[in-house]
Amino acid sequence: MRTRVLTVVLAFAVLAVAGFAVPLLGVTATQRTEQLVAARTGDLDRFAGLAAQAAESGDTGALTAEVRRYAELYGEAVVVVDARRAPVVQAGGLHASDPVVARLVDAALRNQRVSPGGTLRPWSRGDRLLARPVGTGTRVSGAVVLRASVRAAADDIALRWALVLAGAGLFAVACVLLARAATRWVVRPLHHLDRAVGALAAGLPAEHARAGGPPELRQLATGFNRMADAVTTALEQQRRLVADTSHQLRNPLAALRLRIDSLQLRLPDSATRTYTGVTGELERMEHLLDDLLALANAEHRAGELAVTDAPEACCDATGVAEAQVQLWRPVAEHAGVRLDHLPGAVIRMACTEGELAQVADILLDNAIKYAGSGARVGTRCFSEGPHAVFEVRDDGPGLGTAELPQAGTRFWRSERHRDVRGSGLGLAIAEQLVAGRGGHVEFASAEPHGLRVRVVLPRADEETTSAGKGCTP
Repeated sequence: MRTRVLTVVLAFAVLAVAGFAVPLLGVTATQRTEQLVAARTGDLDRFAGLAAQAAESGDTGALTAEVRRYAELYGEAVVVVDARRAPVVQAGGLHASDPVVARLVDAALRNQRVSPGGTLRPWSRGDRLLARPVGTGTRVSGAVVLRASVRAAADDIALRWALVLAGAGLFAVACVLLARAATRWVVRPLHHLDRAVGALAAGLPAEHARAGGPPELRQLATGFNRMADAVTTALEQQRRLVADTSHQLRNPLAALRLRIDSLQLRLPDSATRTYTGVTGELERMEHLLDDLLALANAEHRAGELAVTDAPEACCDATGVAEAQVQLWRPVAEHAGVRLDHLPGAVIRMACTEGELAQVADILLDNAIKYAGSGARVGTRCFSEGPHAVFEVRDDGPGLGTAELPQAGTRFWRSERHRDVRGSGLGLAIAEQLVAGRGGHVEFASAEPHGLRVRVVLPRADEETTSAGKGCTP
């Protein structure tokens, strides 16, 4: 946000500087050009006056001496001709026979004053020609042509432009410093507020936003701090309730299991079914408590990863998948399920080995339980663009089209699998673990039947992992 605000402020500053500097540059160049033309026009008028006196008296000595001294002193050429276009005096290398000079002489003899057009610039070079008639009204007795050098005037314009641009640059630097200070004053409280919001959203301890900047931001920060305290207190009470409830329930459940186990030898055969049902429900409650704690931890970890600068994680997804398949193969064989892993190249996935192993355990457990005896479960790892994918596929009954969007919902279980033990939290735990690393879990039907679950995570940078920098396995 600071960059955008600073860009807008600087854009306005640049427009303001340009709106001030560009016209000033033009005015400076125009003034110096007018000064040059005015000075040379005065010289022409003087020579025209001397030429008129020489035409009346017939003595051109004063005119010739004045023109030649002028050419030697200023290095500018002058030509004076009479009414018949015959040269009276020529100095500085300019000749009346030159076609350009001849055209100016014709115009002057028609009583027209010729001045150079256009405004000089610092890069202007060459000479400008000016012409004046000798005499007044209809009595034109000759013409004067002067070749003026513009180098000195262009150098003056360049110096003035440099001063103007230097002043504009200093003003622009001052605007930049002022804009940076102003945007820092406005945006810095927003950065603190953003970090505090991220920490609060992740369920971390509340970080009070610093009250600074304009009055509106200070008021907003004060209101946020009050809200953060209330939300943090509520979240802490909720976490404590889950932890305390789980802890307090475990002891009675353990005591209840001991008492029920002690009654087993004293129960008649007719009570065996009831005893089995009670122990089954007891185990389900224990699993439910474990899954609730695992889900709470996964959500907390995902929130931490979302707002903290955790070190980059990476692992060999292919190796982890092969290891978990080996661990679950006896369980699959006992359930009558064939469990295989499709070997492939090493796939680097942006997560830790423990996180991927926990996700793989959840997916393999679900696949083995719900695919049914005689089914086949397969796993594989592969790359898909910038992502790494861990896939578990089975050819069991799968899920219906309406059931697929609900697969990761907490406590949700398909109606056809109500008889299979489970809490309905496994896939929700897996989704939270994957989301913490910037990934997601996809559920789709397999062909011709079955379920396909894909864990999609960013692919770890090969250069970073090979160098061993910033990678937490």
